[in-house]
Amino acid sequence: MDTSGPWTRASRATGLLADGIARPTVFARISARAAETGAANLGQGFPDTDPPHKVAEAAIAAIRAGHNQYPPGAGEPALREAIAQHQQRRYGLDWDPAGEVLVTTGATEALAATVLALVEPGDEVITLEPFYDQYAALIALAGGVHRTVPLRIAPGADGDLATTVDAAELRSAFGPRTRMVIVNSPHNPTGAVLDREVLVAIVEEAVRHDALIVTDEVYEHLTYGPAHVPIATLPGARERTVSISSAGKTFSVTGWKIGWITAPSPLVTAITGTKQWLTYTSGAPFQHAVAEGLRMPDEAIAGIADGLREHRDLLVAGLRSVGFAVGVPEAGYFVVADAAGLGERDAEALCERLPTEAGVAAIPLTAFYRPGSEDATAAASLLRFAFCKDRATIEQGIERLAAWSAR
Repeated sequence: MDTSGPWTRASRATGLLADGIARPTVFARISARAAETGAANLGQGFPDTDPPHKVAEAAIAAIRAGHNQYPPGAGEPALREAIAQHQQRRYGLDWDPAGEVLVTTGATEALAATVLALVEPGDEVITLEPFYDQYAALIALAGGVHRTVPLRIAPGADGDLATTVDAAELRSAFGPRTRMVIVNSPHNPTGAVLDREVLVAIVEEAVRHDALIVTDEVYEHLTYGPAHVPIATLPGARERTVSISSAGKTFSVTGWKIGWITAPSPLVTAITGTKQWLTYTSGAPFQHAVAEGLRMPDEAIAGIADGLREHRDLLVAGLRSVGFAVGVPEAGYFVVADAAGLGERDAEALCERLPTEAGVAAIPLTAFYRPGSEDATAAASLLRFAFCKDRATIEQGIERLAAWSAR
């Protein structure tokens, strides 16, 4: 039986096609190894902490109130209104909750529906590299052409790893076939927050080439220094930007899968034309709970980031003490660390061994590069560690890595 189809393009684009079979992602494999070996899972980016009490109680209350059937396809009105109010309060962006806000099954579906709705075969889509692996798969499913711009990771003057994007290099990636640029800031896996020069370059080139801007802002609330600036707030950007975010990372509810899109009505209408054939709708009680979360005072949400900052600092200090060179993230869940100083120059092989040898799970940074990418060569010894874990898990991981490195 012939099982060929677009899935092969997605698997090939992410380096997961082997002998005609789609292999599981590195995140699934490493997490499975962690479970099998009892390793401290500092690999996959899911928290092991509870959501804010108010948000959890709102979910329970919504279930008991009977919000357990299909919500409207565009999302519960209460959540769409809360999203619009949040965008206006924090960023001064005015969106009509009736026609410019769309609730999705996580940011994952929001990205899928957007790319599949708006990218035709042969269209070029630009991302930074390294990039969240879903981008390559979606571009391939749509038949698009993936263009990348390097986000370089190298030792800075202080010895820590620093990340840079060359605005001129970014501008040169745009061309007559450019249909879309996907902007992930705060950035996964590096934790970088793109500076204004880079954001302005993206907007100017998108306007010049009549391209769409799609943003992945799921770490928007989890910054530890530079404030997050939504690209839709820049002059000329709003009318061509699809802004995507979700509740999972902010409220430690990655399993709820509640995301959203804000965009001008014609773009929301186009994306709905694809989204309604994917999940149609989901998570009725959780939508009410997320609405409650978005209505929390800004200082309460800032407190979530403050707690993560402490865990970031704990992991950074621990990795340094073991002998890793580290990049101190400005946002997000992850620390990038270089194992070359420990004599380990192949992070992919190291991450396969670490659960057994050290009792710790991590992700090789090469998982966020295109197969065969020249830029991946410079990242060969880099790992990604997650600090969205409880303090005990991080401390256990550091202790185990220290014992491993001593051996």
